[in-house]
Amino acid sequence: MSGRGSGIVLPALLALVVGATPARSQDAATLKKEMIGQWELSTTERGKTCVVTLKADSSPQGLKLELEPGCAAALPFTKDIAAWNIKGLDIVRLQDAAGQPVIDFTEVESGIFEGLRQGEGIYILQNLAAARALAKSMDQMIGDWSMVRGKGVVICGLTLTNTEADQDNFQVFLKPKCDPAVAAFAPTQWRLERGQMILMSAKGDVWHFEADDNAQWRRVPDSADPLIMLRQ
Repeated sequence: MSGRGSGIVLPALLALVVGATPARSQDAATLKKEMIGQWELSTTERGKTCVVTLKADSSPQGLKLELEPGCAAALPFTKDIAAWNIKGLDIVRLQDAAGQPVIDFTEVESGIFEGLRQGEGIYILQNLAAARALAKSMDQMIGDWSMVRGKGVVICGLTLTNTEADQDNFQVFLKPKCDPAVAAFAPTQWRLERGQMILMSAKGDVWHFEADDNAQWRRVPDSADPLIMLRQ
């Protein structure tokens, strides 16, 4: 696929992810007010999503909420969610009809919350508009890329796909005639996570890339002869 729009996409992605500020310290009343509205509940890679509308109205079970019709099919545990509440100073709880937690979220970056379900993994709760803007940016990451050394020498080509490899990652394919170091790494999966493009091999090796001011992705930690990812 072409790199059309990548010059716009990467700054937008940076603004959404890299530029996110750390979670703020705040009281429960302020957090409750800020949570009113539409949120996206998702797996970490957004392969499965559910729109949750948090309301200020009270009910016998807690504060009212609405789940979009497809939530239970996408995320089966949501069928148990009947209400929401703030616990302590900073825990956003989605709870069942008895008031027991289905999943608890804490803010890890401004407007981005993480929650863990034992045996399932981590789930993300973030503002719906921001999540959809990020998804649009991520979708435009799909396609052909070149790995380039700092002096502009192309050492490998690869294709990022939106085909799920597992719950959190997508498939990536190397093209023929790659540099031996890249061929030995042999990435098979990728994902975007907190401002980084992450490539992973079947052996468990991981390379991290961060977007820079030139709308390109540099491997971190940086080196005197940097490895850069560029859209083709």
